[in-house]
Amino acid sequence: MKTLLEVLQAGTDYLARQGCDEARATMQHLLAHVLHCNRTALYSQFDRPVEEAELAPLRELLKRRAAGEPLQHLLGVTEFFRRDFLTDARALIPRPETEELVEMVLKKIPDHPVRILDMGTGSGVIGVTLALELKERAGEVVLADISPQALDLALENAMRLGARVSTIQTNLFANIPQEKTDPHTEDADSAPEGEKGENGRNMLFDVIVANLPYIAEGEKLAPEVMKDPHTALFGGPKGWEIIERFLARARDYLNEDGFVALEIGYDQASVVTQIMDGYGYNYIEVLKDMSGISRFPFGYR
Repeated sequence: MKTLLEVLQAGTDYLARQGCDEARATMQHLLAHVLHCNRTALYSQFDRPVEEAELAPLRELLKRRAAGEPLQHLLGVTEFFRRDFLTDARALIPRPETEELVEMVLKKIPDHPVRILDMGTGSGVIGVTLALELKERAGEVVLADISPQALDLALENAMRLGARVSTIQTNLFANIPQEKTDPHTEDADSAPEGEKGENGRNMLFDVIVANLPYIAEGEKLAPEVMKDPHTALFGGPKGWEIIERFLARARDYLNEDGFVALEIGYDQASVVTQIMDGYGYNYIEVLKDMSGISRFPFGYR
């Protein structure tokens, strides 16, 4: 019977031979998952014998990881903003850069209740995190996505973490609910330009955050990245077409002092700021991620 340390080393060597990045850390995660403990606890029980009943599921996980299945799918969770979010093939695996976007959005939100729209929510990490961090300042948080499967996952995360949100299935703004007003009333006729929808005045938001698909079709990606839903990855022939469609409508759904915040590709800052300027956004800025890449465009109505 092998000790925990021997199993850890053997699994690390196997993953390294299979070309897995961060083989030792990956093995630690898988071993802790099978033993129902955290990674730190492994260090206090290196001499512990590992039973065959524990090795069998571990071997299966190792085979799946070596075949390119993402670690987050194997574990079933991803840590985001110090919370564990359920993660599976229904939505994009949250990236560290998106945590930076949330940090920046939180710093710009005013000190009063706000209405927030998380467009392309995926697993719900942005909207759910904002709802939990803002507490009473999160007047309303709406999670929107084209995928009903992703929305199911987002709602599971919201319920599990105790976040008060609502969800809506929509292709960008196609199905975003609108306030119903009587077109014959003075109030409806006097709605400011840009605030009328097909059925009356639009429901307006103070913050619209979007981590939309931004990879160009045909771009080669790592095999494990391709395990994510392709609709959450590819944004069109040039990569930014969905972002442009979003920006064409988003300004009309913002309150007077509201803003949009985006996550974009490493080489898209110039074209996205031009698009934003063309659609009349104000105070446009693109903030950099921790790697120095211009990653997060902000623009106000």
